[in-house]
Amino acid sequence: MKKPSILEYGSHYLMITIGVIIYSVALEMFLMPNLVLDGGITGIALMINYQTGIMLGILTFVLNMPFVLMSWKMLGLRFAGSYLYAMVLLSVCTMLLHHAEPATDDELLSIVFGGILLGIGVGMVIKGGACMDGTELLAMLVNKKLPISVGQVILIINLLIFSVAAFMFGIDRALLSLLTYIIASKLIDQVEAGFNEAKQTIIICNDGKRIAAEIYARLGRTMTILDARGLISGKKDMMYCVMTRLELMELRRIVDQYDGSAFITVSDISEIIGEHIKKTSDQHKKKIAEKTGIPASKLETTPAAEE
Repeated sequence: MKKPSILEYGSHYLMITIGVIIYSVALEMFLMPNLVLDGGITGIALMINYQTGIMLGILTFVLNMPFVLMSWKMLGLRFAGSYLYAMVLLSVCTMLLHHAEPATDDELLSIVFGGILLGIGVGMVIKGGACMDGTELLAMLVNKKLPISVGQVILIINLLIFSVAAFMFGIDRALLSLLTYIIASKLIDQVEAGFNEAKQTIIICNDGKRIAAEIYARLGRTMTILDARGLISGKKDMMYCVMTRLELMELRRIVDQYDGSAFITVSDISEIIGEHIKKTSDQHKKKIAEKTGIPASKLETTPAAEE
């Protein structure tokens, strides 16, 4: 099994570091001086900051800690560690920039360029294998329990946040915050190509059963496996899977560890009809064990233990 190199680890954390710095500059030098909010947990932290004066870095760290623990269980120790690193760095950066002069006094420029920098920062952080906000993790958890998509949950959460902002700071502040959020969301998609709440992946590899079992053990996602044949390479396994964008990085790691020659395609999903919820019952584990030859006890391994 191939282990990630020090260079790969370093490149991921470098991307996270640069992304967090850009994100911090957007918050402290563009948005906060103009009483503009972001969405998600950061938006809640900003509202508390505006009302109490508590440092934004402290608030974001404390509010995100439950989601760091949640990510450990849902996506593994590596993701949780990267998420924790991003939160610690965000706290430090926002504290260092807290007394910096605003980049511009023009409100419109602050909103536009603040949103652009937010989107670039968040996109780089998630492309590096972490996240800046626990909202999507919460949405993934709700999606497992209720027939509501991840995107719909995120939209509902942010609409509630901006509604509260309208009540607390006025409708104009809420609308400006919503504009910033829309700009940032578009930039995230540009930074992380195809970075939406749901992805479809096709994997062409030599040993689909082994990779599929590992994906199920770590992410709880089942796969559709088909027999395929390459013109030159001969017999192959072709696997199809639907997952969230936060799980995509871990899938890439798993495939790379077990088959460095595997070929992966990733594309957007505009609509999902039918059930694509994670299966974790004993009955499903037994079926997968029979199909792959992997012991059911292996399939019960948690992401944390895998590390």
